[in-house]
Amino acid sequence: MTRLNGKVALVTGAGRGIGRATAKLFAAEGANVAVVSRTAENVDRVVSEIRAAGGVALGVVCDIADPDQVKDSIDKVAATYGGIDILVNNAFDPSSVSSSILELSIEQLQRNFEMGPIAYLRTMQACYPHLKASGEGRVINFASLAGVLGSVGYGPYNMAKEAVRALTRSAAREWGADKITVNNVLPIADTWGAANVPPPANALARYGSPEEDVAPVVLFLASKDAQYLTGYSLTPDGGQIIDSAR
Repeated sequence: MTRLNGKVALVTGAGRGIGRATAKLFAAEGANVAVVSRTAENVDRVVSEIRAAGGVALGVVCDIADPDQVKDSIDKVAATYGGIDILVNNAFDPSSVSSSILELSIEQLQRNFEMGPIAYLRTMQACYPHLKASGEGRVINFASLAGVLGSVGYGPYNMAKEAVRALTRSAAREWGADKITVNNVLPIADTWGAANVPPPANALARYGSPEEDVAPVVLFLASKDAQYLTGYSLTPDGGQIIDSAR
């Protein structure tokens, strides 16, 4: 399986969950993968898993909220592999996402923006020369259905993730001339593994699997098959919103 044969892919938040599943699938499809996460133990584990399966992976410990770390990490990946063809912005800090609008502090909102659209903007800007040089660059950003639906109690998260979608649309317009596509993924997936969780209110009545349901959608957007899609939000959500995210 070689849908990404010879491509260089940088995946943030690749230490666990959807990021891990994406990094492993990309490697299985022939990509040279940079596994980026702020937790060294998780980075090492995923790199080992990829290499054990015969793939190529580089581990990069990076806090995407730190602009110097972002620049150094991207420079390291480009120097190691000779460029970057695919950027997947998946990392996010889940520790401060909950708040009502009435009680939301500017400090908490700022943290969500720093880890979301601001961090994604930094990685996109730093990767841009390499994506342009690729001639078929791909950016896949992770937004959220919470922002589309306006989930109660998640004000800062909703706002930050909807800003990611705005960033994606703007970059898609501006970077189309450079043959770079920029798209969003808005999944509903089981990334916690908790038992006895009630099913979501979607048509398929289940949470998606990072490996089987979400990562293949990211692979599609990263591949040549999606070369004519840009600025869109794809929703592997089991039929949660059914077309309303457009």
